[in-house]
Amino acid sequence: MYYIGIICGLLLLSWTFIHGRKNNKLPPGPMPLPLIGNLHNIFGAPPYKSMERLANKYGPIISLKLGRLPTVVISSSAAAKEAVKKHDSVFSSKTPKDAVEVHNHHNFSVVWLPVDSTRRKNLRTILNSCIFSANKLDANQNLRSSKISELIAYCHRCSQISEAVDFGLVAYDIAINVLSNTIFSADLVDLSAKSEKKFKDVIRSITYQIGKFNMVDYFPVLKSIDPQGINRSTCVSSAKMFRIFGDFIDERLDQREKNSQQKIKDVLDILLNMSEEKDGNDNNIAMDRNQIEHLCLDLFIAGTDSSSATLEWAMLELMKNPHAMEKAKVELAQVVGKKNAIKEADLVRLPYLHCILKETLRIHPPVPLLSRKAEQDFELCGYFVPKGSQVIVNIFSIGRDPAIWKDPLAFKPERFWGSNNMDIRGQDDFELIPFGVGRRMCPAISLAMRTVPIMLGSLLNSFDWVVEGDNDLDAEEKSGLIVSKLRPLRLVPISL
Repeated sequence: MYYIGIICGLLLLSWTFIHGRKNNKLPPGPMPLPLIGNLHNIFGAPPYKSMERLANKYGPIISLKLGRLPTVVISSSAAAKEAVKKHDSVFSSKTPKDAVEVHNHHNFSVVWLPVDSTRRKNLRTILNSCIFSANKLDANQNLRSSKISELIAYCHRCSQISEAVDFGLVAYDIAINVLSNTIFSADLVDLSAKSEKKFKDVIRSITYQIGKFNMVDYFPVLKSIDPQGINRSTCVSSAKMFRIFGDFIDERLDQREKNSQQKIKDVLDILLNMSEEKDGNDNNIAMDRNQIEHLCLDLFIAGTDSSSATLEWAMLELMKNPHAMEKAKVELAQVVGKKNAIKEADLVRLPYLHCILKETLRIHPPVPLLSRKAEQDFELCGYFVPKGSQVIVNIFSIGRDPAIWKDPLAFKPERFWGSNNMDIRGQDDFELIPFGVGRRMCPAISLAMRTVPIMLGSLLNSFDWVVEGDNDLDAEEKSGLIVSKLRPLRLVPISL
C-alpha cells in the first residue's frame, strides 16, 4: 500500500505538471537572448515589418521578450477579434512610454490613463459630447469648409506660378487649423508663411520623440539616466506647448472677465465653464487649467499627423494608379460638378472616394501597431498570455494578410466597392481597423472621416497634378508614432 500511495502521488504530480504546462502554454516565438531578449529580432527594419516577418515564420500569435517586457503580438484578424470580443476589459490599459510621463502627462491623458479610471471616462465623455458628437461636428461644418477653401486657394496660387505643393505639409497645416479653430477660434499656422514653423515644429518634435525607440521603455533601470535624452527633449517641447495653450487660456479668461455674458463659442469656453462649475458630490473631473492644457496636447498630437499622413499616402497611390484617380474625378464631376466645392452632405454620394480612403488605410495605417497591457492572465486562441504582458495587434500585418486580401500589396479601391459592411470601426471581422478597436478606439474617427475625404476630393476636383521635376513616386516610410512618407510628396497643381 505504501508503494501504491507513492506511485499514485507521483502520477498526480505528473498530471498536475502536465495540465499546468498545457494551460500556461506561451505562444511560439524566437529564442530570446540574455538581457536584450528579442530586441535584435525586431530592429533593423520598422518594428511592424519585423513583427510581420516573425509572424510569417512562427504564426499569427507570437511571444517575444523585449528587454524586460514580455510581449505577445497578434497578426491575424481572427485572433484580434477573439482578443477584443472576449478580453477587451482585460487588456484595455496601456503601459505609458517614458516620453509621455513628462509633466505627469500620463496621469491626465485620455490616451494613457487606465481605461476604467473615472478621470478617463469623464474625459471621453467630454470629447464625445463637446467635440466629436454628430451635433458638434455638424455645427462646425462651416469652419472646416473655410479651412479647405483656404487650402484650395493656396493651391491655386501655386498653380499660377507652377510651384509644387508639399502634400504632407499643407495637410498638416490644415489639420492644425481645423483643431485650433475648434478649440481656440484661431489659426495657429499660415499656409502662405513658409517661415511660420514654431508650433508645427514643436508638435512634430513631441510625436517624433514619443515614437522613437527608447531604451528606458525596455530597461526601466535606465530611467534616471535617460541615455538618449528623449525624456529631456520631450519635457522641453511639452513645456513650450503648455505655454502656448496657457496664453490662450489667459487671453480668454481676460475676455470673459470683461464680458461676463459672452456666449459659448468654442471648446475652450466649454472647458472653462466646466472648470467653474461646483460639484458638491465631487463626481465630476476637476477641469482646471492644468487638465485643459493636457487635453489640448492630446488633441494636437493625435489629430494632426495622422490626417496629413493619410492624405499624402492617398495622393501618392492615386498618382501611381491613374485609372483610380480618373474614376474618382469622374465620380466627383457627376455628383458635385467639376471645380465645385464639396459639402459634407455630398460624402454619402461619393462611394468610390470612400473606397480610396479605405484602401489607403489598409495599406498605410497611420498607427501600424496597437499596443495594450494585460491586466491579468488570460487565454487567447489556446495560448497563455501572462499578466503584465504588452499585447500588440499588428494592424499593418492584418491589412496585408494574403489570407484575407487578394493581391494584398496592390492598390485596388474596387475591392471595397459594394462592401458597406466593411466597417473601419472594427465591428465586423477586424480586417480593417486603422483607428483601433474596443475601448481604446480613436475618439476622433468621425472628424477624420469627414475632413480627410473632403480634402482629398477637393484637391482632385479642382486640379490635375504632375510630379515636380524628376522626383520619384517612392513609398519609403518614416517610422515613428505616425508612419508617414520618408520624402515629401511634391506635386504641381494645374487648374482645371
